[in-house]
Amino acid sequence: MDGLDLDKAGKDDNDVLVVGAGVIGLAVALALLQAGRQVTVIDAGRIGGGASHGNCGTITPSHAPPLAAPGMITTAIKWTLMPDAPLYIKPRFDPVLWRWLLGFSARCNERDWLASAHAKHTLLADSRVRLTDWVRDFGLECEYVQGGEDYVFRDPRKLEHEQHELPLLRELGVPMEIVDGAAYEAFEPALKPGVVGAIRFTGDASLRPDRYVAELARLVRKHGGTIIEDMPLQSLERDGERLTVLTAAGRLRARDVVIATGAWSSRMAKEIGLPWLRKAIQPGKGYSITYSRPARVPKTALMLRDRSVCVTTWGDGYRLGSTMEFSGYDTSLNERRLGALERGAREFLHEPVGPEMRERWYGWRPMSRDDIPLIGRAPGHQHLWLAIGHGMMGVGMSTGTGQLIADMIQGRQPAVDPAPFDPARFS
Repeated sequence: MDGLDLDKAGKDDNDVLVVGAGVIGLAVALALLQAGRQVTVIDAGRIGGGASHGNCGTITPSHAPPLAAPGMITTAIKWTLMPDAPLYIKPRFDPVLWRWLLGFSARCNERDWLASAHAKHTLLADSRVRLTDWVRDFGLECEYVQGGEDYVFRDPRKLEHEQHELPLLRELGVPMEIVDGAAYEAFEPALKPGVVGAIRFTGDASLRPDRYVAELARLVRKHGGTIIEDMPLQSLERDGERLTVLTAAGRLRARDVVIATGAWSSRMAKEIGLPWLRKAIQPGKGYSITYSRPARVPKTALMLRDRSVCVTTWGDGYRLGSTMEFSGYDTSLNERRLGALERGAREFLHEPVGPEMRERWYGWRPMSRDDIPLIGRAPGHQHLWLAIGHGMMGVGMSTGTGQLIADMIQGRQPAVDPAPFDPARFS
């Protein structure tokens, strides 16, 4: 909707206003529409223009263990000297980042690691089942494949280390099998010789993220929702029992407002009256390269675990992605980190890249201090809700987050315990 004059468009008629038209905001909007609410979605840019666009599209209950793990601080310090390391913290004076890292480091212990893993898994597992239902019930055309995801290793030490997490994943009910290198090479001819083993997470899935987001937007509109692009939020104010959002086009009043602005949430903390968000969320920059499809591609989504490179394939496309870089809101494409994706793929794959390079991309993931999203009522506000901080799991947690927010707003008993996701833990 271009050239919208809010003063003439029913500015007082909004029931629920969702701020953010990425995968989380659109899933929230669709779940609320299904609950009988009227929904308007606004976004500062275009639909799915942030981290929802260039990720690898894996749906991974197997990724429940959080980034804040025992030993991670030592690893991160070592990797600071390696600009192409899987996790890189760009050395600089940034008091907000260092406060966030201090809080993150406090979580790198066995007790908090286990608590975060259990919380993440409940939402990932619920979302995995719910996504299958949405694909079936709504007819989502997003190249959804329930083919699992395989962690592949060439370094026996990496394989041995990875198996330390398997007892926890078995306890959580994550289906898996360990395959020796020779058997896996016979199964997957796209891989070069030298595989020492693989872990198959058979309950994982994958989809094409840009099409998934486009399908969610289509369904929001089909079910009566409104999406307005290029309309950034400038401020948010309480107005009696309603909330008023100021935009460049005018004011929007709503009974409930849901903030689903991903990594931009901490930058908007002052505008939405939640200054503590700056301490809770940092942008974690990820990269991907998309190609036309090579002749020989893996049968399923792969994580080349020695190099932390994810490989996904679609009908006419092929993507290498991953990495985590804490460099603030830096807008440059780091050639060294992009190159690390291709170097990792060349170690493992006969055809590591496609014949045509289509896009080199970066996006900021919203990394919460404890690697658990903030989902629920904003502290001190009756009708302001948060659905942010999903880190690298936004696509995989989208349907569960949408339903959880809809249930809480409607006062229904949620399928997932909302307590671990309560935003009040950071305020």
